[in-house]
Amino acid sequence: MAFIDMRDLAVWERLPGWRGRFYRSESMTFAYWEFDAGASVHEHEHPNEEVWNVIEGELEVTIDGAAQRAGPGSAAIIPFNSRHAVRARTAGRALVVDHPVRSDASADLQNAGEHGRF
Repeated sequence: MAFIDMRDLAVWERLPGWRGRFYRSESMTFAYWEFDAGASVHEHEHPNEEVWNVIEGELEVTIDGAAQRAGPGSAAIIPFNSRHAVRARTAGRALVVDHPVRSDASADLQNAGEHGRF
């Protein structure tokens, strides 16, 4: 079993206002995000199920055109191949999990200084 200390992972700002630490298991990709108020993730889709677990702050998550606010203790579950976007209403933190492993996560992991699989 592998253990990960998030403080040891490099931080990468993939989009303005989104600072992430990335890691993965055999079948999932994890992104621990710290976000600024007003930061947004453009509408997009991918062939992965994605779950946004809000730890702190408030996000507005839009899934297939329907927007809803998510605060601490909330999770937004985005089905496979669904159009979605995210906007930070306040500063905060979230853990985002994708299943199966995101094919584009390898670039994220390399850009964040993480190599290999755990």
